[in-house]
Amino acid sequence: MKYLNRFRVHPGEKVRLKDIDPGFKDRRESHKKAAEEIERDREKLRALQALLYADGRCSLLICLQGLDAGGKDGTISHILGAMNPQGCRVTGFKQPSTEELAHDFLWRIHQATPGRGQVAIFNRSHYEDVLVVRVHKLVPHGVWSRRYDEINEFEKELVESGTHILKFYLHISKQEQLKRFEERLDDPMKQWKISESDYKEREFWGDYAAAYEEALSRCSTPHAPWFIIPSDHKWFRNLVIARIVVEHLEALGMKLPKPSVDLGHIRREYHAAKAE
Repeated sequence: MKYLNRFRVHPGEKVRLKDIDPGFKDRRESHKKAAEEIERDREKLRALQALLYADGRCSLLICLQGLDAGGKDGTISHILGAMNPQGCRVTGFKQPSTEELAHDFLWRIHQATPGRGQVAIFNRSHYEDVLVVRVHKLVPHGVWSRRYDEINEFEKELVESGTHILKFYLHISKQEQLKRFEERLDDPMKQWKISESDYKEREFWGDYAAAYEEALSRCSTPHAPWFIIPSDHKWFRNLVIARIVVEHLEALGMKLPKPSVDLGHIRREYHAAKAE
C-alpha cells in the first residue's frame, strides 16, 4: 500500500491519537537498514522538485505540525536538503506580531503561500489558531470554533488556484519528547532551543491531544489531507514524509516544457563558434 493512503486521515474519520503507535517503523529494523531507501527518495525529491519548477503550472505547500521536539526542524532539513533552495521557501509561524494581530488570523499565512513552480514549507501554520489558541484560551470558544470551516475554505481556494497541500502531524510519545529535551540539555548545538515553557507545556499534553484530534478529524479533506506520521524514530519519520511527497508529485503528470528556440539553429551556431 502506498504511504499516501497508509498514513492519511480520511475525510470523516474520527482521530484518536492514543490508538496510533508513535514508535511504528513498518518492519524496518533500523536507520542503517533503511539508509539506501531514504537516499533513493531524496534523489527522487530532487528531480521532482526541479520538474515542478520547470513545469510551472502548480505549487506545493507542506505544513508541519507537532508538539515541541516533534521534529519539525529535522524534517525541514531532510526535505530541503534534497531540493534546490531557489525553488523553496520555509516560513516559521511563531507568536503573531502586533501588525499580524491587527488582521484576520489567515492574513500572515496567505502571504507565505507558494507561487507556481515553488515549494513552501510551513513550520507550524494556520492551525496554531485552533491549537495553542484553544488550549490556552487566548480567544473565546465562539471565535476559534469557527476557524475549522474558515481553514477548510482557505485551503480549498488555494487548491483551486493550483496549490497542492500536504499536511503532516509529527506524532511522538510523551516519553520520547522528554528524552529529546534531555538531549538538548547535553548538546551545545541545541541548548539555544531550551525554554522553561518546554516543560510547562507538558502539563497540557491531554489538552493538546484533544485539540489536534479535532483539527485532524475536521480538516483532513480530499483536497488538503492530513497525514499522521509516527515520529519517535526520526529516520522513519523522514522516510515516510519524503515517500508521501514523492508519491504525490509523481501522480501530478508534470512535464518538461518544450524548448522555446530552434534547437537545430542553436546547434549550428554552437558548432560554427567552436570551429572558429
